[in-house]
Formats: sequence, C-alpha cells, structure tokens
Amino acid sequence: MPRRINIRRYTPADKSQWDTFVRDSKNSTFLFQRDYMDYHSDRFHDWSLVAYDDSGRIAALLPANRDSDTLHSHQGLTYGGWITPARGCDMQSMIQLWEKSLYYMRNHGIGCLIYKPVPHIYHRYPAEEDLYALFHSGAKLIRRQVSSAIDLSMPVLYNKNTHRKLKSEKRATIQTSYRLKNFWCILEQLLREKHDTAPVHTLDEITLLHSRFPDNIVLVTAEESGNVIAGAVLYLTDTVVHLQYAATTEHGRSLNVFPALYDHVMQNLCQGRRYLDFGTSDGRQTDTLNLGLLQHKYGLGGRAVVYDTYSLDL
Repeated sequence: MPRRINIRRYTPADKSQWDTFVRDSKNSTFLFQRDYMDYHSDRFHDWSLVAYDDSGRIAALLPANRDSDTLHSHQGLTYGGWITPARGCDMQSMIQLWEKSLYYMRNHGIGCLIYKPVPHIYHRYPAEEDLYALFHSGAKLIRRQVSSAIDLSMPVLYNKNTHRKLKSEKRATIQTSYRLKNFWCILEQLLREKHDTAPVHTLDEITLLHSRFPDNIVLVTAEESGNVIAGAVLYLTDTVVHLQYAATTEHGRSLNVFPALYDHVMQNLCQGRRYLDFGTSDGRQTDTLNLGLLQHKYGLGGRAVVYDTYSLDL
C-alpha cells in the first residue's frame, strides 16, 4: 500500500475500478462486486469507502452502509471488512489505513463502526491485518456465529450414520439444475412451517443474482420421477463452496437425500476449492445454537469456523 492514503466515499463512477480491485484482491468474493451489492440498494444507504493514493489508484475498499450515526460493513452481506491487495498491504499499512478511515468517519458524524471481517476460509491469501487493527483500536467482539466447514484437502470425516445413508440412497437423481422456482416453493414452505420465517432473498432476487453470476450461484437438486424433492443453492467463491440455502420435502427427507446431494457437490463442484461451508447454525437475530442442525453438519464432516462481528465506538 502506498505511504500516503486518502479516504472518500464510493460513487457509481467508481464501479469499474471497484470491481477490478475486488477480483484481484486477496480477501474478497463475488459478493463484493457491485452487481451483487447493489441488488438491494433500496434497502440500505450505501456508504462504502474507497482508500486511494496520491495518483488516484485504489488501495483498499470497505463495502458499507450507514444507519443514522452507525456505519456497518455491510448489513446486506454475510461478511465484509476492508478489502486489500495481495501486494503492498503490510501490517504498518493497515494501521495507517485504519487510522485514516476512522478519522474520516468521525469527521462525517459516524459514532460507531460495526465490522464483520471476511472469515479466513474465504481468503485467497492470508489477510487478517484488520483483526489486529480492530484489537489495537479497542474494538469489542459483540457476536460470534458458528459455521461448519469441511476441509476438502483432508479426508472427509463422515460419521457412521452418513456412510449408511450414502449407501442406502439410490432412488433420487442428483444434478445441477435451473429449476429455481420449484426449489423455492419447497424452501419457502419449509422455512414457514418450521421456523415461521422466509428466505433472505425472494425468488425474483435470487433469479436476478443467478443471471448476473451464473458461474458463482448454482442450484443442485435431487429429483424423483421429474419432481424436485430436495435441493441446495450454492455460492462458489475462489476458495469455498458455500451452502446458501438447502431444503427438502418430507418425501426427500424420508429418502435421506442430503448426504448424497452433498457428496455430489464435493465430487463435481468443489474442484480447486479448499472448503465446503455449510453456513451458520444460529438464528438470524440471536446467537442461540440450533444443536440438531449443528450435529447434522458434524455428521457430514463439518467442523467449526466462526463468523465474527465487532463494535468500535468512535
């Protein structure tokens, strides 16, 4: 990172440079591309920050939104934080970037920063300089969610029950699919009946995002006699296959299709990636663990990875 850093807010004129920087950085995913971030721009007051050097070149990015005097990194995304380059951002540079950005926030009426760093499994290259900067600034850990991930470079740690289900499930056809509408009906019904909630994305939103990122957002379905009985929407990043949504009908559950579906994902979609991330097992607004869901993921080989949120009073 250059010695002298300046901070300003993102504008739509920055889109091309922003997206190029995101693609080349060491700790970003396609979620930080503006075509993903901006699909729900009507819900959030975008207040993303751009760090740049004296020549005007981007040095770092902070996807963010503002709510009153609080800056969030970004409420519409699972994770966020400063996006940095593989070269030129050492610890000293991060501290300078951090101090400059906090000064900018204070001068623009920000009283609190809520910060969600990118979990390490999504890093293309080690990128935890911001964690030290948070500690150095006195930030407080205010939320820690537990996700479950399989390290695909190691033997998968299926338990005996999963091995048994893999051997017994023979009836469903498992394949990459474009039947989002069919799957969404199953997902909405399941969430409504089991949890009295709805998917974060509407069908129209996930269809739009899939059209914008067809190589990154993939649906895999289990089908019987032409009917979708289970499925999973997967987000494919450079290092991780992330399970965004999964749902099954009662019939699909009786056939134990999920182990075979996830095995299909590992065999066909995970090449070149390090982790399969099953996602968090907490409620959206609380930290109450769903122990049954967590045990299910453990049986599939998942082990704990945390998603953290920090608060810093300015």
